[in-house]
Amino acid sequence: MLWLNDAFEAIRDFMELGGSVLTYIAVTIFFMWVFIIERLMFFRTQMKASANSIRDSWEARSERRSWYAHQIREAMISRFSMQTNQSIPMIQTLVALCPLLGLMGTVTGMIKVFEVMAVSGSGNVRGMAAGVSQATVPTMAGMVGALSGVLLVTLLSRRAAREVEFLEDSLTMDH
Repeated sequence: MLWLNDAFEAIRDFMELGGSVLTYIAVTIFFMWVFIIERLMFFRTQMKASANSIRDSWEARSERRSWYAHQIREAMISRFSMQTNQSIPMIQTLVALCPLLGLMGTVTGMIKVFEVMAVSGSGNVRGMAAGVSQATVPTMAGMVGALSGVLLVTLLSRRAAREVEFLEDSLTMDH
């Protein structure tokens, strides 16, 4: 249990080192990963059942060649596409937001450095170092968060597009 306390203290110290912007970055990264995990769980559990039910309802149709049948097929594919791509735009937005928040942390840290320099000149090295760390830590955290999300959102987008294409190919127009 001591390791848990040490880990909590290390996280708290890191959050204090980065300033208040680091809290916003942490919340953004947390929600980004909640959406990523939700999409991964959807792909592992519900997606196949949804695609199978669409295939079954299409195969149960007696007529599949008319304009109406074509429109019904397109609607089924569209609904499946919306299901598979549901949270992906939100994940992409959160990924893009991470470096911007990191940049905001850089600006607020540099403002702190300039405030120290304005009040006490360049002789207060300790005060300037706190501002520099407050400028660099959020930048690093924002970039790490964005990099972790970029890979997975790319994989999720490709998987969603591939599954929609597979469904589209499996709904034949014969009969």
